Amino acid sequence: MVTVTETPAATRLRALRGATTVQRDDPAEVADAVREMIRAIVEANGITPDEILSAIFSATPDVRSAYPAATARALGWTDVPMLCVSEMDVEGAPRLCLRVILHLAVDAARALRPVYLRGARVLRPDLVEGGA
Repeated sequence: MVTVTETPAATRLRALRGATTVQRDDPAEVADAVREMIRAIVEANGITPDEILSAIFSATPDVRSAYPAATARALGWTDVPMLCVSEMDVEGAPRLCLRVILHLAVDAARALRPVYLRGARVLRPDLVEGGA
């Protein structure tokens, strides 16, 4: 009898984006928005912390009250290397905006869906449900 074994799926390094906004620069509001964004990204893509190689969080210059990475660590991303940086201050860009880019090791064929919440939906209306 011949036994057929499944070939493991090809793992590939991939990147996934997310963004959101806050009403004001307040540590609790920043933490709430980051939690919401992370949970939405995880739910939309079925991501586990073991699949995340690293995360870079950015914030517009008007958000300085809290590190988004601290919120991610509190959600269990304790072994994920993370960095927080400041976004460029571009005229006309959304204010009070938080973004993340996740570097992942996931199946090459897996569909990934970026998440844009709140006022950040204007960044990529083509990727937002009900967008242009």
